[in-house]
Amino acid sequence: MPPPPPSPSAPADRGTLHGLAALAHTAAHPSGEPCRCAGGLVGVLADRDDGTVVRHGGLVAKAHAPGTDPEAHRVRLALAAHQDVGGVFLPPLPPSRTGPEELDGRPVTVWPYGPPVDPGDPDAAPWEEAARLLALLHRTPPPPGWAVRLPDMRAPEKVALAVERMRRTAPDHPAAATVLGAWRTVPDGAGTHRLLCHGDFHLGQLVRDTRSGTEGGTAGAAPWRLIDIDDLGLGDPAWDLARPAAWFAAGLLPPEVWTRFLGAYQEAGGPAVEAEPWGRLDVPARALTVQTAALALAKSTAERRPLDEVEEVMIDTCARIAGHRTG
Repeated sequence: MPPPPPSPSAPADRGTLHGLAALAHTAAHPSGEPCRCAGGLVGVLADRDDGTVVRHGGLVAKAHAPGTDPEAHRVRLALAAHQDVGGVFLPPLPPSRTGPEELDGRPVTVWPYGPPVDPGDPDAAPWEEAARLLALLHRTPPPPGWAVRLPDMRAPEKVALAVERMRRTAPDHPAAATVLGAWRTVPDGAGTHRLLCHGDFHLGQLVRDTRSGTEGGTAGAAPWRLIDIDDLGLGDPAWDLARPAAWFAAGLLPPEVWTRFLGAYQEAGGPAVEAEPWGRLDVPARALTVQTAALALAKSTAERRPLDEVEEVMIDTCARIAGHRTG
Protein backbone atom coordinates (compact mmCIF):
# COMPACT_ATOMS: atom_id res chain seq x y z
CA MET A 1 0.00 0.00 0.00
CA PRO A 2 1.59 3.31 -1.00
CA PRO A 3 2.03 5.82 1.83
CA PRO A 4 0.01 9.02 2.07
CA PRO A 5 1.65 11.96 0.27
CA PRO A 6 4.57 13.46 2.20
CA SER A 7 3.73 16.41 4.44
CA PRO A 8 6.31 18.78 5.84
CA SER A 9 6.38 18.60 9.60
CA ALA A 10 5.66 21.78 11.51
CA PRO A 11 4.84 20.70 15.07
CA ALA A 12 2.45 22.72 17.16
CA ASP A 13 3.97 24.73 19.99
CA ARG A 14 3.88 23.27 23.48
CA GLY A 15 1.03 25.54 24.59
CA THR A 16 -1.20 24.39 21.74
CA LEU A 17 -0.47 20.73 22.49
CA HIS A 18 -1.22 21.19 26.19
CA GLY A 19 -4.44 23.06 25.40
CA LEU A 20 -5.54 20.36 22.95
CA ALA A 21 -4.74 17.61 25.47
CA ALA A 22 -6.81 19.44 28.10
CA LEU A 23 -9.70 19.79 25.68
CA ALA A 24 -9.57 16.07 24.83
CA HIS A 25 -9.44 15.18 28.54
CA THR A 26 -12.45 17.36 29.37
CA ALA A 27 -14.46 15.98 26.47
CA ALA A 28 -13.62 12.39 27.44
CA HIS A 29 -14.51 13.00 31.11
CA PRO A 30 -17.22 15.68 31.03
CA SER A 31 -18.47 15.01 34.55
CA GLY A 32 -15.02 15.47 36.00
CA GLU A 33 -14.52 11.87 37.08
CA PRO A 34 -10.89 10.76 37.51
CA CYS A 35 -9.19 9.59 34.36
CA ARG A 36 -8.53 5.86 34.31
CA CYS A 37 -7.61 5.64 30.62
CA ALA A 38 -4.67 3.35 29.94
CA GLY A 39 -1.47 5.11 28.90
CA GLY A 40 -1.69 3.72 25.39
CA LEU A 41 -5.07 5.40 24.92
CA VAL A 42 -3.74 8.92 25.54
CA GLY A 43 -1.26 10.75 23.35
CA VAL A 44 -0.47 12.70 20.19
CA LEU A 45 -1.62 10.94 17.01
CA ALA A 46 -0.46 13.58 14.52
CA ASP A 47 1.39 16.87 14.68
CA ARG A 48 1.79 18.49 11.27
CA ASP A 49 1.32 21.88 9.71
CA ASP A 50 -2.13 20.84 8.43
CA GLY A 51 -3.43 19.67 11.80
CA THR A 52 -2.57 18.41 15.26
CA VAL A 53 -4.55 15.48 16.72
CA VAL A 54 -4.53 14.30 20.33
CA ARG A 55 -6.30 11.18 21.59
CA HIS A 56 -7.83 10.69 25.01
CA GLY A 57 -9.63 7.39 25.48
CA GLY A 58 -12.48 7.11 23.02
CA LEU A 59 -12.15 10.66 21.67
CA VAL A 60 -9.70 12.70 19.62
CA ALA A 61 -9.30 16.48 19.57
CA LYS A 62 -7.98 18.22 16.47
CA ALA A 63 -6.47 21.67 16.05
CA HIS A 64 -6.98 22.52 12.39
CA ALA A 65 -4.44 24.35 10.26
CA PRO A 66 -3.59 27.98 11.04
CA GLY A 67 -5.33 30.28 8.60
CA THR A 68 -8.36 28.00 8.18
CA ASP A 69 -11.29 29.99 6.80
CA PRO A 70 -13.72 30.17 9.75
CA GLU A 71 -16.97 30.22 7.77
CA ALA A 72 -15.93 27.49 5.34
CA HIS A 73 -14.81 25.40 8.31
CA ARG A 74 -18.16 25.82 10.07
CA VAL A 75 -20.07 24.75 6.97
CA ARG A 76 -17.83 21.72 6.41
CA LEU A 77 -18.16 20.70 10.04
CA ALA A 78 -21.95 21.03 9.92
CA LEU A 79 -22.09 18.93 6.76
CA ALA A 80 -20.05 16.14 8.39
CA ALA A 81 -22.64 16.07 11.16
CA HIS A 82 -25.62 16.07 8.78
CA GLN A 83 -27.78 12.95 8.65
CA ASP A 84 -27.58 12.84 4.84
CA VAL A 85 -23.90 11.81 5.02
CA GLY A 86 -24.22 9.78 8.21
CA GLY A 87 -23.18 6.62 6.39
CA VAL A 88 -20.08 8.27 4.92
CA PHE A 89 -18.40 10.48 7.53
CA LEU A 90 -17.55 9.88 11.16
CA PRO A 91 -19.50 12.76 12.73
CA PRO A 92 -17.99 15.31 15.13
CA LEU A 93 -19.15 15.74 18.69
CA PRO A 94 -21.56 18.67 19.18
CA PRO A 95 -19.76 21.88 20.27
CA SER A 96 -21.78 21.89 23.49
CA ARG A 97 -19.78 18.84 24.59
CA THR A 98 -16.37 20.04 23.53
CA GLY A 99 -15.81 23.46 25.11
CA PRO A 100 -14.01 26.20 23.15
CA GLU A 101 -14.16 26.14 19.35
CA GLU A 102 -10.78 27.83 18.92
CA LEU A 103 -7.30 27.41 20.39
CA ASP A 104 -4.48 29.87 19.69
CA GLY A 105 -6.38 31.13 16.65
CA ARG A 106 -6.92 27.61 15.25
CA PRO A 107 -10.34 25.94 15.01
CA VAL A 108 -10.59 22.89 17.26
CA THR A 109 -13.00 19.97 16.97
CA VAL A 110 -13.59 16.73 18.87
CA TRP A 111 -14.42 13.38 17.26
CA PRO A 112 -14.93 9.75 18.26
CA TYR A 113 -11.73 7.76 17.99
CA GLY A 114 -11.79 5.14 15.24
CA PRO A 115 -9.14 2.48 14.54
CA PRO A 116 -7.36 3.42 11.29
CA VAL A 117 -6.18 1.31 8.37
CA ASP A 118 -3.22 -0.83 9.42
CA PRO A 119 -0.22 0.27 7.30
CA GLY A 120 1.55 -2.96 8.24
CA ASP A 121 -1.11 -5.12 6.54
CA PRO A 122 -1.45 -3.84 2.97
CA ASP A 123 -3.31 -6.94 1.83
CA ALA A 124 -6.16 -6.04 4.18
CA ALA A 125 -6.45 -2.43 2.97
CA PRO A 126 -10.18 -1.67 2.47
CA TRP A 127 -10.01 -0.47 -1.14
CA GLU A 128 -13.48 -1.68 -2.07
CA GLU A 129 -15.05 -0.23 1.07
CA ALA A 130 -13.34 3.09 0.41
CA ALA A 131 -14.61 3.09 -3.17
CA ARG A 132 -18.17 2.46 -2.04
CA LEU A 133 -17.98 5.28 0.52
CA LEU A 134 -16.74 7.69 -2.13
CA ALA A 135 -19.48 6.59 -4.55
CA LEU A 136 -22.10 7.13 -1.85
CA LEU A 137 -20.72 10.59 -1.04
CA HIS A 138 -20.62 11.58 -4.71
CA ARG A 139 -24.18 10.35 -5.29
CA THR A 140 -25.55 12.24 -2.27
CA PRO A 141 -27.04 15.61 -3.24
CA PRO A 142 -26.23 18.56 -0.98
CA PRO A 143 -28.90 18.93 1.71
CA PRO A 144 -31.70 21.31 0.65
CA GLY A 145 -30.46 24.89 0.68
CA TRP A 146 -26.82 23.92 1.18
CA ALA A 147 -25.52 24.15 -2.38
CA VAL A 148 -25.01 27.91 -2.12
CA ARG A 149 -23.33 27.60 1.31
CA LEU A 150 -20.82 24.86 0.62
CA PRO A 151 -17.29 25.91 -0.33
CA ASP A 152 -15.36 24.40 -3.21
CA MET A 153 -13.49 21.23 -2.40
CA ARG A 154 -9.81 22.11 -2.10
CA ALA A 155 -8.00 19.42 -4.11
CA PRO A 156 -7.04 21.65 -7.10
CA GLU A 157 -6.06 24.48 -4.76
CA LYS A 158 -3.78 22.16 -2.78
CA VAL A 159 -1.87 21.15 -5.92
CA ALA A 160 -1.13 24.81 -6.67
CA LEU A 161 -0.05 25.38 -3.06
CA ALA A 162 2.31 22.39 -3.21
CA VAL A 163 3.93 23.72 -6.38
CA GLU A 164 4.31 27.15 -4.82
CA ARG A 165 5.90 25.59 -1.73
CA MET A 166 8.39 23.75 -3.92
CA ARG A 167 9.22 26.93 -5.82
CA ARG A 168 9.80 28.73 -2.54
CA THR A 169 11.78 26.08 -0.66
CA ALA A 170 13.49 23.98 -3.35
CA PRO A 171 13.94 26.22 -6.41
CA ASP A 172 17.43 24.88 -7.15
CA HIS A 173 16.67 21.19 -6.76
CA PRO A 174 17.70 19.43 -9.99
CA ALA A 175 14.26 17.77 -10.26
CA ALA A 176 12.25 20.97 -9.76
CA ALA A 177 12.18 21.71 -13.50
CA THR A 178 10.81 18.23 -14.14
CA VAL A 179 7.94 18.80 -11.73
CA LEU A 180 7.22 22.22 -13.22
CA GLY A 181 7.22 20.69 -16.68
CA ALA A 182 4.54 18.22 -15.60
CA TRP A 183 2.64 21.03 -13.88
CA ARG A 184 2.43 22.94 -17.14
CA THR A 185 0.49 20.05 -18.68
CA VAL A 186 -2.30 20.44 -16.09
CA PRO A 187 -4.98 22.85 -17.34
CA ASP A 188 -6.40 25.50 -15.06
CA GLY A 189 -9.75 24.96 -13.42
CA ALA A 190 -11.42 22.19 -11.46
CA GLY A 191 -14.07 21.29 -14.02
CA THR A 192 -17.76 22.06 -14.18
CA HIS A 193 -19.07 19.25 -11.98
CA ARG A 194 -20.53 20.34 -8.63
CA LEU A 195 -20.95 17.23 -6.50
CA LEU A 196 -20.03 16.52 -2.88
CA CYS A 197 -16.35 15.56 -2.69
CA HIS A 198 -13.95 14.65 0.11
CA GLY A 199 -11.12 16.66 -1.45
CA ASP A 200 -8.13 14.74 -0.02
CA PHE A 201 -8.85 11.02 -0.22
CA HIS A 202 -6.24 8.42 0.69
CA LEU A 203 -6.41 5.36 2.94
CA GLY A 204 -5.26 7.43 5.91
CA GLN A 205 -8.69 9.10 5.79
CA LEU A 206 -10.51 5.90 6.83
CA VAL A 207 -11.32 4.70 10.34
CA ARG A 208 -13.62 2.12 11.85
CA ASP A 209 -16.81 3.50 13.41
CA THR A 210 -17.03 1.63 16.71
CA ARG A 211 -19.51 3.96 18.44
CA SER A 212 -22.51 1.62 18.34
CA GLY A 213 -20.75 -1.63 19.11
CA THR A 214 -19.78 -4.20 16.53
CA GLU A 215 -21.00 -7.50 15.28
CA GLY A 216 -19.12 -10.26 17.05
CA GLY A 217 -17.74 -7.75 19.53
CA THR A 218 -14.62 -6.86 17.55
CA ALA A 219 -13.52 -3.54 16.08
CA GLY A 220 -12.74 -5.34 12.84
CA ALA A 221 -16.47 -5.79 12.23
CA ALA A 222 -17.25 -2.07 12.52
CA PRO A 223 -18.01 -0.14 9.32
CA TRP A 224 -15.46 2.14 7.72
CA ARG A 225 -16.07 5.88 7.66
CA LEU A 226 -14.26 8.85 6.15
CA ILE A 227 -12.57 11.45 8.34
CA ASP A 228 -10.92 14.86 7.77
CA ILE A 229 -13.32 17.55 6.62
CA ASP A 230 -10.74 20.26 5.91
CA ASP A 231 -11.00 19.93 2.11
CA LEU A 232 -14.64 18.86 1.83
CA GLY A 233 -16.86 20.71 -0.62
CA LEU A 234 -18.39 20.83 -4.07
CA GLY A 235 -16.41 19.92 -7.16
CA ASP A 236 -15.46 17.24 -9.66
CA PRO A 237 -15.53 13.85 -7.91
CA ALA A 238 -12.80 12.54 -10.22
CA TRP A 239 -10.34 14.33 -7.91
CA ASP A 240 -11.27 11.93 -5.10
CA LEU A 241 -10.08 9.03 -7.26
CA ALA A 242 -7.00 10.88 -8.46
CA ARG A 243 -4.47 9.74 -5.86
CA PRO A 244 -5.06 6.00 -6.36
CA ALA A 245 -5.12 6.64 -10.11
CA ALA A 246 -1.78 8.46 -9.88
CA TRP A 247 -0.27 5.64 -7.81
CA PHE A 248 -1.49 3.11 -10.39
CA ALA A 249 -0.07 5.13 -13.27
CA ALA A 250 3.25 5.41 -11.42
CA GLY A 251 3.40 1.68 -10.79
CA LEU A 252 3.02 2.02 -7.01
CA LEU A 253 -0.47 0.53 -6.85
CA PRO A 254 -0.76 -2.98 -8.31
CA PRO A 255 -3.11 -3.26 -11.30
CA GLU A 256 -5.31 -5.81 -9.53
CA VAL A 257 -5.81 -3.45 -6.57
CA TRP A 258 -6.63 -0.54 -8.88
CA THR A 259 -9.11 -2.75 -10.74
CA ARG A 260 -10.80 -3.76 -7.48
CA PHE A 261 -11.03 -0.14 -6.32
CA LEU A 262 -12.32 1.26 -9.60
CA GLY A 263 -14.68 -1.67 -10.15
CA ALA A 264 -16.22 -1.30 -6.70
CA TYR A 265 -16.70 2.42 -7.32
CA GLN A 266 -18.42 1.85 -10.65
CA GLU A 267 -20.59 -0.98 -9.31
CA ALA A 268 -21.73 1.35 -6.52
CA GLY A 269 -22.91 3.89 -9.09
CA GLY A 270 -20.12 6.39 -8.59
CA PRO A 271 -20.51 9.30 -11.03
CA ALA A 272 -16.85 10.35 -11.25
CA VAL A 273 -16.00 8.14 -14.23
CA GLU A 274 -17.69 6.72 -17.29
CA ALA A 275 -17.09 3.45 -19.15
CA GLU A 276 -13.65 4.72 -20.19
CA PRO A 277 -12.42 6.14 -16.87
CA TRP A 278 -9.25 7.95 -17.98
CA GLY A 279 -11.16 10.57 -19.90
CA ARG A 280 -12.13 12.03 -16.52
CA LEU A 281 -9.17 10.81 -14.44
CA ASP A 282 -6.22 11.87 -16.57
CA VAL A 283 -5.98 15.52 -15.52
CA PRO A 284 -6.62 14.99 -11.77
CA ALA A 285 -4.17 12.06 -11.70
CA ARG A 286 -1.49 14.17 -13.37
CA ALA A 287 -2.18 16.96 -10.88
CA LEU A 288 -1.88 14.63 -7.86
CA THR A 289 1.39 13.27 -9.24
CA VAL A 290 2.70 16.84 -9.42
CA GLN A 291 1.48 17.59 -5.90
CA THR A 292 3.14 14.51 -4.43
CA ALA A 293 6.40 15.19 -6.25
CA ALA A 294 6.44 18.88 -5.32
CA LEU A 295 5.91 18.10 -1.64
CA ALA A 296 8.62 15.43 -1.83
CA LEU A 297 11.13 17.98 -3.11
CA ALA A 298 10.12 20.52 -0.47
CA LYS A 299 10.36 17.96 2.33
CA SER A 300 13.62 16.35 1.24
CA THR A 301 15.23 19.76 0.81
CA ALA A 302 14.12 20.90 4.27
CA GLU A 303 15.43 17.67 5.78
CA ARG A 304 18.69 17.82 3.80
CA ARG A 305 18.33 14.27 2.50
CA PRO A 306 18.11 12.58 -0.89
CA LEU A 307 14.77 11.51 -2.33
CA ASP A 308 13.59 8.10 -1.19
CA GLU A 309 12.53 5.37 -3.60
CA VAL A 310 8.84 6.28 -3.72
CA GLU A 311 9.65 9.97 -4.17
CA GLU A 312 11.98 9.10 -7.06
CA VAL A 313 9.16 7.15 -8.70
CA MET A 314 6.92 10.21 -8.55
CA ILE A 315 9.64 12.40 -10.09
CA ASP A 316 10.09 9.83 -12.86
CA THR A 317 6.34 9.88 -13.45
CA CYS A 318 6.44 13.68 -13.71
CA ALA A 319 9.21 13.25 -16.29
CA ARG A 320 6.98 10.97 -18.35
CA ILE A 321 4.15 13.48 -18.07
CA ALA A 322 6.39 16.36 -19.11
CA GLY A 323 8.15 14.34 -21.79
CA HIS A 324 11.61 14.77 -20.31
CA ARG A 325 13.68 14.46 -17.13
CA THR A 326 15.88 17.38 -16.05
CA GLY A 327 17.31 16.01 -12.81
